[in-house]
Amino acid sequence: MKSLKYILSAFVLIFAIAFTSCELPDNLDPKEATEVPIGTIFTNSVVTFANTVNSSSVNLNVSRLFAQYWQQTTYFDESRYNLQDRGIPDSYNSAFYKDVLMDLKEAKKLISAEEVDGILAIENANKMAILEVMEVYSYQCLVDAFGNVPYSEALMGAENSTPKYDDAATIYADLLNKISTAINTMNTDHGSFGSADVLFDGDVASWKTFAASVKLRLGIRLADVDPAAAKSAVESAVSAGVFAEGEGAIFYYNGVVPHVNTIYSHFSVDGRKDWLPANTIVDKMKELNDPRIGQYFTMYEGDYKGAIYGLNGAQSYNNYSNFTERFMAADFEADLMSFPEVAFILAEAAQRGWNVGGSAEEWYNKAISESIMYWGGTQEEVDAYLAQASVAYDAANWKMSIGTQKWIALYNQAVEAWAEWRRLDYPVLNIPEGMTYGDIPVRMNYPFDEGELNGPNYEAAVAAMGGDTQNIKLFWDVN
Repeated sequence: MKSLKYILSAFVLIFAIAFTSCELPDNLDPKEATEVPIGTIFTNSVVTFANTVNSSSVNLNVSRLFAQYWQQTTYFDESRYNLQDRGIPDSYNSAFYKDVLMDLKEAKKLISAEEVDGILAIENANKMAILEVMEVYSYQCLVDAFGNVPYSEALMGAENSTPKYDDAATIYADLLNKISTAINTMNTDHGSFGSADVLFDGDVASWKTFAASVKLRLGIRLADVDPAAAKSAVESAVSAGVFAEGEGAIFYYNGVVPHVNTIYSHFSVDGRKDWLPANTIVDKMKELNDPRIGQYFTMYEGDYKGAIYGLNGAQSYNNYSNFTERFMAADFEADLMSFPEVAFILAEAAQRGWNVGGSAEEWYNKAISESIMYWGGTQEEVDAYLAQASVAYDAANWKMSIGTQKWIALYNQAVEAWAEWRRLDYPVLNIPEGMTYGDIPVRMNYPFDEGELNGPNYEAAVAAMGGDTQNIKLFWDVN
């Protein structure tokens, strides 16, 4: 895949301070950095973004629990949707606004301040477009978690520390405009961030493909609420060029602490044993004779056994299947977006009659095939899997076919998997003990400190959303 394994030096801040004498100007601290390179800020924003969406920390990102991929062992509150005790929405919100979006804004500011022309001006335009892509992706994650969020007045610091919340559908429309502009701006004959780019090593063509793929995702999200806008966005993205087989935005960790995969960090570095595969996904993969099950999970006593999802009690770490060595590796990659997701979107688009260059069944089969092969499967396994009536594409119940298989394929993209489960309503998840199906979250509560820090705007957002509970559906979740 189009990606780059970054090295430790990408994280080192390089500060050049020249001394010509023992005297220093007034109010200048010689131990503080006078300027942070633009590339360093960009690197940090991408790294933080990847760490956030890939995180398995129950203090930050619980999408693996919401998608019912994992179940907790000793502490099980988050598997039962108690987010307040740890302030999870506060941490998730802060990670994007404070640690990703503010860096992207600062990088834009520094680039805008540079007075360059010729090739350097073209490269700076490419950089600005790339920053826009990451900004769009970040806001997509925020909207998909909370609904209405600060947008037009966000990131203003002391100038406006109490921003209003913008309508989620309006934000989505603006995100589509911004990413379209970014795609059209990118000049693939010239460079961008070079080695500071830990996703594509400065390759603008790859960023353009990534941007088109993100636009494709944004478009399909609107399919049930604004079919015309969805069709236009999807077909435009395909024309711009989305990920093909073997391509994707894959973030590789270098395997040196602290730059390690989140699962390795929690299990090996922190020595925790707080998570197990959930029976929701284990049982579904067993039911379908899915060849990826052995790549995802280990066996327990000769069989695959997932922990009971949503059980109101502790479960022994040693009495169930676990995660395979690939997931436990320090350098195991984070998948930000890749071809299987794109192919599933194209399958749905084709099913809806949109012009995406193929049939729904063809794209569906390609998505499954690519996923199985990525996880180490064989063509024989692909053929046998697709030949099963329970797996073969069902045009009469296409949301079930695409929803179920997309959920399995997005196992290492839980943020996206949770969103697509809400939109497609498949697969049917397990009901936690003592709850109802309607208790499974379809949004995240707003940060619990917002009522105190941004009271009037928070109250207005809650009124517009119809409440601040986990069962308030987002604007694109209409079924």
